[in-house]
Amino acid sequence: MPDLAAALTPVLTAALGAGSRVVEATSMTAGASRHTTAVVVDDGTGGRRRLVLQQARPGTAGAMLVEAELMRRARAGGVPVPEVVAASDDPDAPGAPYTLTGHVAGETLPQRILGDCPPGLARRCGEVLAAIHRIDPAGVDLPAPDDPVRALRDLYDGTGSAVPTFELGFRELTRDRPPACPRGLVHGDFRMGNLVVSADARGGLAAVLDWELAHVGDPVEDMGWLCTKAWRFRRPAVVGGFGDVDDLLAGYAAGGGRPVDRAELHWWTVYGTLRWGVLCLSMLRAHLDGHVRSVDRVAIGRRVAEQEWDLLDLLDSAATAR
Repeated sequence: MPDLAAALTPVLTAALGAGSRVVEATSMTAGASRHTTAVVVDDGTGGRRRLVLQQARPGTAGAMLVEAELMRRARAGGVPVPEVVAASDDPDAPGAPYTLTGHVAGETLPQRILGDCPPGLARRCGEVLAAIHRIDPAGVDLPAPDDPVRALRDLYDGTGSAVPTFELGFRELTRDRPPACPRGLVHGDFRMGNLVVSADARGGLAAVLDWELAHVGDPVEDMGWLCTKAWRFRRPAVVGGFGDVDDLLAGYAAGGGRPVDRAELHWWTVYGTLRWGVLCLSMLRAHLDGHVRSVDRVAIGRRVAEQEWDLLDLLDSAATAR
């Protein structure tokens, strides 16, 4: 902890005032691209505050200032997100790239949430997604692919792998594509695991985390991602394993979102399933090629076969419905 405490001292002084210092730091479970540390800070007057430090892992992108700006805009727009205390992409700053945010009480482990899920969570997710999609992304340096299918295809081709089921998925996405709609901010990773859930929060949703995949595109992508089977954690409910599509869409409409039909949501769910499969494959390939050596990426890579199964199931149900 001494190195971390020393690195954060000037940051805390600038953000919270003279005398602020780290008194406790605990490494937390993190994803393949981030390292997360729970930090307890003395604010210089004897008060204690819990914060969360996220740092990009070596060899991964770290556009932390972009994420921090999006979270500030989201908070101003009524989206439940942690308060941003500090952020930096400066390669010369100790610990950078990083974001330092307030701690939000609640549960993030999907299995625990799904064991005792607050009622109304699916509707609240719809309301919050509508608020996210109203955020103006102007002036923020975000990816904005003209064609998400083409961009996903490029990522897949870059792995150098050939997965027949994925090829079938790309064919179906091209054939059944919904009409173009107005583009806006897409969170990009709105799912179980990135939601802080608490019975004390409105609708059970205390905070939306991990904005690193935010981009400009079709907002329905977020809803399809939330409905992707991988994020249901073996539960039957289509929306994140905890709710019904009707409730999600009703919340989205109540929050000011545009009407979304089932066929459009299904297309984006197919896209989300294929996207996760390609991401799993890409992370595995990065480890095997030696670009980013990571046990996390190996563990994720083994899920390619699961996504093949889920994709075939989705395509079969669509064919049956025709």
